[in-house]
Amino acid sequence: MQFKLQPYSGPQSRYTCPLCNHRSKTFVRYIDTQTNQQLASHVGRCNRLDQCGYHFKPGQFFRDQRGAQPRRISLPLRWPCNTHSSARPNLPPDYIPAQLVNKSFTAYNSNNFVHYLKARFGFAIANELVGRYRIGTSRHWPGATVFWQLDAHGNVRTGKVMLYNPETGKRVRQPYNHITWAHRIIGKQDNGSGQAKAFNLKQCFFGEHLLITDPYKPVAIVESEKTAIIASVVIPKFVWLASGSLEGLSPAKCKVLQGRQVMLFPDANAYDKWNAKAMQLQMAMPGTLFMVSNVLENIATEHDRKQGIDIGDIVGW
Repeated sequence: MQFKLQPYSGPQSRYTCPLCNHRSKTFVRYIDTQTNQQLASHVGRCNRLDQCGYHFKPGQFFRDQRGAQPRRISLPLRWPCNTHSSARPNLPPDYIPAQLVNKSFTAYNSNNFVHYLKARFGFAIANELVGRYRIGTSRHWPGATVFWQLDAHGNVRTGKVMLYNPETGKRVRQPYNHITWAHRIIGKQDNGSGQAKAFNLKQCFFGEHLLITDPYKPVAIVESEKTAIIASVVIPKFVWLASGSLEGLSPAKCKVLQGRQVMLFPDANAYDKWNAKAMQLQMAMPGTLFMVSNVLENIATEHDRKQGIDIGDIVGW
């Protein structure tokens, strides 16, 4: 491979993203492995995958060069359109129409993830989980699941579409990582051009709609939607939410947790980062208690850390 993302060698190897201009240097540039030289300053990827998603690849750069086209910065289709960044800061979020969401609440006999829940917990509990977390079925891939992001007011911000192995409950990553976003799919369908329709995305926590039903219950946050669903059965003393990533724990997104007790459950290889994030959130949100579970930190093996297991991999077995 002639071009690759520049390996981390200290703060000097990271740059300001040309799209989100985040105060932290989150941008990784591509280098030519034969010369070890960087390509143009806009050719690279922002590490804020959920909040920004900017990724300008070398192939795109050379196509522009051959066509003598002016440099253009565009959002990738691979990640959600971050039109809620500095370009459109004051506009309200767009929502997925309720009628489209409701159409996904069917065909559970062909939903691989629901099959896995039935095998693990039985029909009654699986059925309850489907209703509680508003799990839908997507036709984007045969057997795919859509995890809708319902905010505290019941509006659907977007949905993460994923494909799972019905027996193991593991994500299908071959021959490619089966993950996409509902607003991207709907945007293509709406305009028929194959390009994502402009969508002012402001993500919320997966499971956020449950906060209003248990206003005094402590909250637990993990990265994975699957883990939040499983843990809600095994450790029911919390309202379980999923952030999607560490970057998904922003102060703006966490405002809905004001005044709550919040326990963060990081993956086995991410305790220090989540602990630092908890301290940031604690300073930004007085009156809200943020704590970090050290359960995995205490029991994880080196293999577990390399695999990045989470609480869902160990509970209930």
